[in-house]
Amino acid sequence: MPNPKRRHSKRRTSTRRAHDALQVPQLAECPNCHEKIRAHRACPHCGKYKGREVVEVVEA
Repeated sequence: MPNPKRRHSKRRTSTRRAHDALQVPQLAECPNCHEKIRAHRACPHCGKYKGREVVEVVEA
Protein backbone atom coordinates (compact mmCIF):
# COMPACT_ATOMS: atom_id res chain seq x y z
CA MET A 1 0.00 0.00 0.00
CA PRO A 2 1.33 3.46 -0.80
CA ASN A 3 1.95 5.80 2.09
CA PRO A 4 1.73 9.60 1.99
CA LYS A 5 5.06 11.29 1.39
CA ARG A 6 4.15 14.45 3.31
CA ARG A 7 1.69 15.20 6.06
CA HIS A 8 -1.56 16.94 5.26
CA SER A 9 -1.97 20.49 6.49
CA LYS A 10 -4.37 21.38 9.30
CA ARG A 11 -6.57 23.24 6.85
CA ARG A 12 -6.88 20.27 4.52
CA THR A 13 -7.72 17.96 7.43
CA SER A 14 -10.29 20.40 8.84
CA THR A 15 -11.89 20.88 5.44
CA ARG A 16 -12.33 17.14 5.05
CA ARG A 17 -13.83 16.84 8.55
CA ALA A 18 -16.26 19.72 8.04
CA HIS A 19 -19.00 17.27 6.98
CA ASP A 20 -18.53 14.85 9.90
CA ALA A 21 -20.68 16.76 12.40
CA LEU A 22 -23.86 15.11 13.68
CA GLN A 23 -27.09 16.47 12.26
CA VAL A 24 -30.39 17.03 14.04
CA PRO A 25 -32.98 14.51 12.78
CA GLN A 26 -35.67 15.98 10.56
CA LEU A 27 -39.07 15.98 12.25
CA ALA A 28 -42.50 15.91 10.63
CA GLU A 29 -45.92 16.43 12.15
CA CYS A 30 -48.25 13.48 12.65
CA PRO A 31 -51.46 14.26 10.71
CA ASN A 32 -53.55 12.43 13.31
CA CYS A 33 -52.30 13.65 16.72
CA HIS A 34 -50.04 16.54 15.55
CA GLU A 35 -47.01 15.33 17.55
CA LYS A 36 -43.50 15.72 16.14
CA ILE A 37 -42.24 12.39 14.72
CA ARG A 38 -39.45 11.14 12.44
CA ALA A 39 -40.52 11.12 8.80
CA HIS A 40 -41.72 7.85 7.19
CA ARG A 41 -42.23 6.09 10.53
CA ALA A 42 -45.28 5.06 12.52
CA CYS A 43 -46.26 7.56 15.20
CA PRO A 44 -45.24 6.25 18.64
CA HIS A 45 -47.97 8.36 20.29
CA CYS A 46 -51.05 7.25 18.35
CA GLY A 47 -49.69 4.23 16.42
CA LYS A 48 -50.89 5.40 13.00
CA TYR A 49 -49.04 5.54 9.69
CA LYS A 50 -50.59 6.91 6.48
CA GLY A 51 -54.03 7.10 8.08
CA ARG A 52 -54.28 3.51 9.39
CA GLU A 53 -53.29 1.97 12.69
CA VAL A 54 -50.18 -0.16 12.37
CA VAL A 55 -48.90 -0.20 15.98
CA GLU A 56 -51.00 -0.93 19.02
CA VAL A 57 -50.22 1.74 21.65
CA VAL A 58 -50.34 0.75 25.31
CA GLU A 59 -51.34 3.59 27.65
CA ALA A 60 -49.10 4.00 30.69
